[in-house]
Amino acid sequence: MAKPLVSIAVPSFNQGLYLETALTSIFAQELPVEVFVLDAGSTDGSMEIIRRWSHRLAGWRSHPDAGQAAAINEGIAQGKAPYVAWLNSDDWMLPGALKALVSALEQVPRAAAVYGRALNHDQATGRQRPAWVFPFNEYLFANLCFIVQPATLIRRAAWESVGGLNPRLQMALDYDLWWRLYKGWGPLVPVDALVAVNREHDQTKTRTQRRRHYREAIAVVRQHYGRVPLKWWLAWPYAVWYRSLVRR
Repeated sequence: MAKPLVSIAVPSFNQGLYLETALTSIFAQELPVEVFVLDAGSTDGSMEIIRRWSHRLAGWRSHPDAGQAAAINEGIAQGKAPYVAWLNSDDWMLPGALKALVSALEQVPRAAAVYGRALNHDQATGRQRPAWVFPFNEYLFANLCFIVQPATLIRRAAWESVGGLNPRLQMALDYDLWWRLYKGWGPLVPVDALVAVNREHDQTKTRTQRRRHYREAIAVVRQHYGRVPLKWWLAWPYAVWYRSLVRR
């Protein structure tokens, strides 16, 4: 077997409805990967899926853990590949995604990470729309997290230099990581390729814990940018209150 180029952690908890799609999308990529599934003790049939894929996995476990960030750190630490990523079990990669992202990172040896374009998929309606993704700009990034997590790839050396994800965060853990990579390594590099789909459904933490997500994101901005742009305060009623009502 070819030596893995990418280590991928797949955190999951009671996501059996989507896990098969996520794993299928990873193993359909055109590059050698090592995949670690970190299940938090699912009771919904996820274990049947994990066992079915176990011969392809570099490792897996199923037991309660300290949260998503800690699980992802655990999985990536087990790998040896030069590039790392994580894919939440309800998202999926598009064909050729890793090939495009790895090629981009190899062309910019000093870049910590690259990010491609993505689609947001509404599970209730089946509709898909392009996610907001822009060239990296600090001011804009302080106002909007325009990097879509499943569309990213990180250099292992950069990941390890910043200590991976902050396990104290539960909601804005990716936003915080992008800031720390930017501060330590420079701007993350955009890739003009559609590489991933971000699934939106009513069980996501983003929808079920809007207030906590917003507060955590504001704290991340304050820590890394030094202040909280006015946009965050103006958008609070819509992002937290109104959107919670319209999803009911």
